[in-house]
Parts: sequence; C-alpha cells; structure tokens
Amino acid sequence: MNFWETITGSDITREHKAFEVRADALPADHRAAWTEIKGHLAPYADFTGRNLTPILDSALGLLEETAADGQSAREVLGDDVEGFCAALAGGEGSRTFRDRWRRQLNRNVARKLSRLGG
Repeated sequence: MNFWETITGSDITREHKAFEVRADALPADHRAAWTEIKGHLAPYADFTGRNLTPILDSALGLLEETAADGQSAREVLGDDVEGFCAALAGGEGSRTFRDRWRRQLNRNVARKLSRLGG
C-alpha cells in the first residue's frame, strides 16, 4: 500500500468491491447473512475501517466454505449474528467508541447530579 492509497482509501474500496464480487456468488441466505454481518461489524470500525478488512475477509471465507459444504448460513452463524460479530471483532463484550462515550457521558451526568443534590 502506498501513500496515495492510504490517503484516498482506494485500497479499501478495491478490497470491498472484491468482497462484493465474492458475495454475489453465494446462495441467497448466505448473501443475506453477509449483509447482516457487514452491518453488525460497522460499529467496530476504526476511523478508516481498515481494521475490519481481515475480519470481513475471514467472515466471507467462512460463508463461502459453508455454502460449498451445503450448510445454511443459520446453521453456522446461529440466531445471534450480532453476538457472532462481536466475537469476531474482539471478543464478547468488546468496547466500541460509542460504549466509551456513553460511559463518559453517564459519569459526567452523575457527577453533575451529585453536585446539584448534595
């Protein structure tokens, strides 16, 4: 990856287009699962989204293998696709920026309320 690709994000665009070509070859239930996985992994992305590229590649590879084996997407992913994605992104219960901001906001509000009440 060169400097220009890093700045413009063209490397990510190219990889994501390749993912979509691979996903288009999947059966319908696997394509639907792919769309759901992308949606649930989005909150775990860093500023550029580069951290998700290997995770998305692995998830798509899993869907491709299971489709080739004749398994349904739900047999592999289960009913909790969101939990599956959380586990892929760094472990069950991993923190996102949104979780940290929420915790900080709650702490600030509690501090202000204790000043008003005490």
